[in-house]
Parts: sequence; C-alpha cells; structure tokens
Amino acid sequence: MTTVFNRTITELDQVRIFNLLRRQPGGAVSAVDLSALIDAAELVPSQTIAADVVTMHSRLSVADPAGGQARSLTLCYPQEADAARGAISVLSPLGTALLGLRAGEVASWRGADGQESQLVVHTVDYQPEASGDYLA
Repeated sequence: MTTVFNRTITELDQVRIFNLLRRQPGGAVSAVDLSALIDAAELVPSQTIAADVVTMHSRLSVADPAGGQARSLTLCYPQEADAARGAISVLSPLGTALLGLRAGEVASWRGADGQESQLVVHTVDYQPEASGDYLA
C-alpha cells in the first residue's frame, strides 16, 4: 500500500481523479490507494499550488535515493500512459506515490510483486499550473 502523508493536490486534479476512480472496477487496489491519498491530501486552488509540487501532467526528474542516474517522468492519466516515454499513470503504484509530493521528497510504493521501491523527486521540471495552464 502507498504511504499517505503530507500531500498537496489541486482541487481540479481532485475532481478529475475522483471522476476517473468512479469508472474503475470496485475494489481495485490502485483505486483504493489513490482514493485514500486524495481523502488525506490538502486541497488548494490550481492558482496557488507551489511550483515544486507534483500535479497531473507534471514532468519531474527522479532517481533511486541510494544513487543512480536521474530519469524524467510525466504523471498522467491511464489513457496517456506510455512507460517507454516515461509517462506514468496516476493509477499505477508509482503514479499514486508521486502525486502531491514536493521536490526533495521520496516516493515509496509496493509493486505488483510485493517489493518495496523508492524514488526521490529531484526536481519538478514542468508543472502546468506554474506555467499558467490551469486546465491541463
């Protein structure tokens, strides 16, 4: 299960994700984890979210906390996901773990194989809200 702590998400992301979750099969672990994260998160208007927070469609640089090469990921909706391009669905364990984190924080999640994994968010290189795109 994804650890839920001190997350900040936009009100628009909350609405869109809740609409997405309503269309998911009941009891799906990914949907349950994401719903719990949203329920516990601090909600803010899109215009006021800090630029270093991972929101939907944010592009970020991540790496293994123990060291390793940084890679670029984009948090997206399931229909946009493409692992080869680094587009990670918010419904995936990694995507749920990233939503609402700030640069410098560590995403922790348990994969389908039960193994615990972590990535540190080095930077949020692009955030739609910080660029004035409140509808992305």
